[in-house]
Amino acid sequence: MKIAIDFDGTIVEHEFPRIGKELLFAFETMRELQKQKHQLLLWTYRSGKELEEAVEFCRERGIEFYAVNKNYPEEIYDESISRKIQADVYIDDRNIGGFSGWSAVWQMLNSAGGDHMEEMRRIQEGSKSGNWFKRLFKRH
Repeated sequence: MKIAIDFDGTIVEHEFPRIGKELLFAFETMRELQKQKHQLLLWTYRSGKELEEAVEFCRERGIEFYAVNKNYPEEIYDESISRKIQADVYIDDRNIGGFSGWSAVWQMLNSAGGDHMEEMRRIQEGSKSGNWFKRLFKRH
């Protein structure tokens, strides 16, 4: 699974352009997700020197991203323009309701024997057939 992860406010406290204090369980969770063979993509507004600093900050803590602000490492585009990338899951502090923390991310992705992951896959499959909205709001 491809997981796009924001940097400021998600991996670290929001102190842009400086790098804020790392958030509790951020790196532990990302390392475990990589052990599960997920591809982590850094998806951030940062560019240039600030982006390089963020990538190095993560590298020093054991996280090497599959791609940075790209869909895959070899992709070429104008890096001065921020754009959305293709992923199965987006982890970002700008979600509706804000960022619930890395413990919640871990639980959502791994609890109940993977039921949440299976539900996300069903929702994605439903979106291909036009039923995604009904599946998203299906009562249990």
